[in-house]
Amino acid sequence: MKKHVVRIVGGDYRRTLIPVVDAPGLRPTPDRVRETLFNWLRHFWDGGFADKRVLDAFAGTGALGFEAASRGVGHVQMVESNPAAVAALRALRDKLGADQARIHSGKAEMVMQRLNDVPFDLVMLDPPFGQDWLSRLWPLLPNAVADQGLVYVESDAPIAAPASFELLRQSRAGNVHFYLLRFAATQEKNNNRASAD
Repeated sequence: MKKHVVRIVGGDYRRTLIPVVDAPGLRPTPDRVRETLFNWLRHFWDGGFADKRVLDAFAGTGALGFEAASRGVGHVQMVESNPAAVAALRALRDKLGADQARIHSGKAEMVMQRLNDVPFDLVMLDPPFGQDWLSRLWPLLPNAVADQGLVYVESDAPIAAPASFELLRQSRAGNVHFYLLRFAATQEKNNNRASAD
């Protein structure tokens, strides 16, 4: 039986094959979806990736995180709880020499709760489908994403942007709905409203 792989679609590591480990709920983001996402990011970041900090909260194969590193993102934090997947992520990082990528073995919600240093410019949420992950993660996002930072979400059903988030882009590929949101801190909105009065 042929081993399942996905491919990095752009940047320095373009065409690199990523092995897909056999892990429950692991579902690599399709090539076409990743290409669309990074076209969106190129637009909203004016092509500037080098100064960005990205959190891939459900790294899985690392398709999203390594795609970000390949495009020149300065710091990519990948979080994964499956031990086999973590080992595969570290092996690929070392093979690529992707020193900007950090691999953390743990649960996404625990990492997002404990973040207390520099927030991320982009948080990518591609959790296992059918487990109601997003409702648990929405309240944790303000702790993880910078004001005016972006959040990428994949879901098996349509979603509505939570309070303090603006929907920038959305699309669908097969059964996958995917979105790009922008975070505006509530305090910032309140300050703007007060200064306008």
